[in-house]
Amino acid sequence: MITEQSDLRESLRKLRLPSMAAVYRDEADKAKNSNLTFEEFLGNLVGLELVSKQSRAMKQRLGQARFPIIKTLDSFDYNFNPSIPKQKIIKLAQGEFVEQKGNVIIMGPPGVGKTHLATAIAYACCQRAYKTLFITAADMINNLYASQADHSLTRQLKIYTAPHLLVIDEIRYLPFDQKGADLFFQVVSKRHEKSSIILTTNRPFKDWGEVFHDRILAGALIDRLGDHVGLTP
Repeated sequence: MITEQSDLRESLRKLRLPSMAAVYRDEADKAKNSNLTFEEFLGNLVGLELVSKQSRAMKQRLGQARFPIIKTLDSFDYNFNPSIPKQKIIKLAQGEFVEQKGNVIIMGPPGVGKTHLATAIAYACCQRAYKTLFITAADMINNLYASQADHSLTRQLKIYTAPHLLVIDEIRYLPFDQKGADLFFQVVSKRHEKSSIILTTNRPFKDWGEVFHDRILAGALIDRLGDHVGLTP
C-alpha cells in the first residue's frame, strides 16, 4: 500500500506519468478547496498528463522530422502566386493522403514556394501524429551511396521507408547517375502503397527520363508517385 506522498510520486513516475507526479499535490489542494469530486480531480490529473504526453510526442516527432526550418501554411503568401491551388493545399495539410498512403509531387520553377509548401504540409501532418522525415534528394542519395560502401544499405533504406511521410526536396537540374537513380527507385518502390511521399521538383515529367538516366525507370516512378500540384511562375 502507498502511504507517503513520496511513495505516490515515485509510483507515478514508475508508471511513466511524470506530469501527474509533478502536479498531483497542487491539484489535490485545488480539488479540496473547490470541493471537486474524486472523479473531477482524477479527470483533471489525467487531462494534464495527456496534454503533456502529446506535447512530448510532438517534440519527438519534430526532432525526427529534421525540418531545416519550420514553415506553416499560415505564413505562406498565396497572393504572391495566385495560380497555387490553395484549397487543394489546405486539404493536403489535413493528412488524408497520408492515411490513404498516397503521394504528392509539388512541381514548378525555382522561387514559387515548393519547399515552403512541402514543409508546411509535412509539419501539419506531424501535428496529426504522423511520423515524418524531411531530406533533400541529393542528401538521400549521398547517404545511400555511403551505406553501400560500409554494407549498411538495408539499414539506411529503413530510415527512408519507416516514416509515415517522407519529404524528398529538390529534384533539380543535375541528373542522377544510373546507380543514384536505382537507389532512388528502391526508396519509392519500398514505400509504394505502404506510406506516403511529398516530392518537390522543378523538372516537368517530360524531363524525368533525362533526370533519372532511364526513361523506363522514370515512367515507373511517375506511375508510383501519382498525384501532383503544379505551380507556375
